[in-house]
Amino acid sequence: MTTALLADIGGTNARFALTDPDAGTLVLREQQSLPAAEFASLQHAAEHYLASVGVRPRQASIAVACPVSGDEVRLTNRAWAFSQVELKRALGLDQLKVINDFGAVAHAVPALGQADRVLLHGSDELPPRGPITVLGPGTGLGVALLVGDAQAGWRVVETEGGHVSFAPQGEEELAISRWISARYGRCSNERLLCGAGIAQIDAALAAGDDLSVPPDWAKQLRDPAEIVAAALDGHDLNARRTLARFCAVLGSVAGDAALIHGARTVMIAGGIVPRFVPFLKSSAFRERFLAKGRFAAYLESVSIQVVTHPQPGLLGAAVALREEQ
Repeated sequence: MTTALLADIGGTNARFALTDPDAGTLVLREQQSLPAAEFASLQHAAEHYLASVGVRPRQASIAVACPVSGDEVRLTNRAWAFSQVELKRALGLDQLKVINDFGAVAHAVPALGQADRVLLHGSDELPPRGPITVLGPGTGLGVALLVGDAQAGWRVVETEGGHVSFAPQGEEELAISRWISARYGRCSNERLLCGAGIAQIDAALAAGDDLSVPPDWAKQLRDPAEIVAAALDGHDLNARRTLARFCAVLGSVAGDAALIHGARTVMIAGGIVPRFVPFLKSSAFRERFLAKGRFAAYLESVSIQVVTHPQPGLLGAAVALREEQ
């Protein structure tokens, strides 16, 4: 049996697993999720994991939350950088594949079964129809495109679509955009559609017209997980407004991405949305997804699904490695 190292490296967690890329069915073994803040580098985290499982694989596939365009890789939301050549040497690898994290999620989509996703709207056919937009809020906002089909094969287009400018709809979103712009100089979709974005929407709604930026403003933000829990509990008005606005903005951005990609399927992944799928279904997500004027009818036929597989990034890294065998 061939053993390969898999990694899904985000701004918050470094997830690892082992797999046999030659097996008919890809199985993720020895899964671990390590807090990235506890390690000085990706190499340090990988060596810690490999020591804990007691193996030294000769192949590895690593998904990272940043663009991958050359030997030097620098994460967007974590102060880690590495040379692919040096990492390959340090880990004793014969083969190293490094891909974008949401590119990895896109690689995983054709391998997902019925139990790995929840249908929000449209067709539930397997495999899903391409082109497929893959996007999802986590530490940041990932966006990728999957083109092709099961017969001809699939091709992943990695993008940094999460960093496009936010287009506010209505006075409340304009106020949120101004609040974020006052702190960062610009408001991108990722500033809202991520874990930290939930906390910032919450703070912006609470602040109203007050755009002042106190020195300790970031320390005053509420924990995103607590905001989501309070919104689902239903007794915290601001938390409820925050999650409702988050879902509405996600609908707009998903609809925009579907039009840009010419998508027939939209897959929503990431660590946040699966926690509140029923809330998302009852929110303004669908209304905002379709609110594209003359192209509302086109979007009516687009299938929208939420990925519930616990580790799509690791699965996608395994699929990408196997495609090179």
